[in-house]
Amino acid sequence: MKIAIVGTGYVGLVTGTCFAEMGTEVFCVDVDKTKIENLKKGIIPIYEPGLEEMVHRNFQAERLRFTTELKDCLDEVEVLFSAVGTPPGEDGRADLHYVLDVAREIGRYMNKYLLIVTKSTVPVGTADKIKQTIREELDKRGASVAFDIASNPEFLKEGAAIKDFMSPDRVVVGVETEKARELMTHLYRPFLLNNFRVIFMDVPSAEMTKYAANAMLATRISFMNDIANLCELVGADVNMVRKGIGTDSRIGSHFLYPGCGYGGSCFPKDVKALIRTAKEHNYSMSILQAVEDVNERQKSILFRKLTDYYRGNLKGKTVAVWGLSFKPETDDIREAPSLVLIESLLEAGCLVRAYDPVAMEEANRRLEGTVEFAKNIYEAVVDVDALLVVTEWKEFRLPSWIAIKKLMKYPLILDGRNIYDAKELEQKGFIYSCIGRNSKTIDAE
Repeated sequence: MKIAIVGTGYVGLVTGTCFAEMGTEVFCVDVDKTKIENLKKGIIPIYEPGLEEMVHRNFQAERLRFTTELKDCLDEVEVLFSAVGTPPGEDGRADLHYVLDVAREIGRYMNKYLLIVTKSTVPVGTADKIKQTIREELDKRGASVAFDIASNPEFLKEGAAIKDFMSPDRVVVGVETEKARELMTHLYRPFLLNNFRVIFMDVPSAEMTKYAANAMLATRISFMNDIANLCELVGADVNMVRKGIGTDSRIGSHFLYPGCGYGGSCFPKDVKALIRTAKEHNYSMSILQAVEDVNERQKSILFRKLTDYYRGNLKGKTVAVWGLSFKPETDDIREAPSLVLIESLLEAGCLVRAYDPVAMEEANRRLEGTVEFAKNIYEAVVDVDALLVVTEWKEFRLPSWIAIKKLMKYPLILDGRNIYDAKELEQKGFIYSCIGRNSKTIDAE
């Protein structure tokens, strides 16, 4: 079976590579000539564990090909996945410019039956717009070519995308015809031989499922952050509260970890888009609006703690920031809490020294030389007035606290991911505060 993937970003490249790994011949298409040439040379545009080796292997086996010309492969493929970006506009609405550009090109050059599958996260009703756009282009040519539209939203976690794709807990597919269903069943069967878990539904429901899933996960995070903030005020321990409610089978333990806010390319964008879709239908998503408000406020929690500790006198302070990516195992800094924190620190007159295992190059492009980058966690804390932990990378979990205590100018640690034991650090002479687990307020000496 031959397929095409349009868009070689995070979703497109992972999708194409994993299909190729299972024996499918895949054309990965992108308008970015530099990216395509780099991929042919083995240069991967994103960081994702295991992806680089898999791309190399399948490219060498000629199951994975890279091209800038969609029209050259349309006659060879049976299924085409559209995995181009849908960035949010200023009003929160998903920008479908790239999605419809792909549809127009398909309509201009297709000559035989094709199943067009939307992999990008798109609002409900997008499939109809794609269908209309393709038909308009076919009409201009005076051509009559059959095609189907399907929706196959992705549920990949950055940092675990290959595992998620190769062993999915479910595959959601929206189809309109039996032929489309048969093609998608055939394509996904190798991934699900042990437990066939493709959930077929209508296209609008599939489009909505992606947004609903991300909105629910974002809601759980913001809910726990709200609870954590209240725990600090009343003297409760959010870690105990989390265990207490997580053991309820109706609630479960996933996504109940408080912190300094969620980020990334999905949750913020999808929550905004769903709110916007509701407004277009004269409906208010009150819960999701609160989710977004809580998250934006939570991104400032470490800065507020630092400001309170030093009683607003941050000018001239040197602050170490451990972690820049929005989560571990990725270099993605889109909507990352670290960016909000660093901006606030710089505005307050702080010198910021940051370290991240993989995201510093990406962060440097965004921060444009305003931050000093360290080679490791120890260099980051030399003569600092505080250490702020923003991303829970594994290498941050068991550092040499003896070395860090000697290197820091002042032993203040603000943990935005609750990865340390308060009693242990206090016994080692640190002043420690995390999210929702402190029954007392820390004060500057």
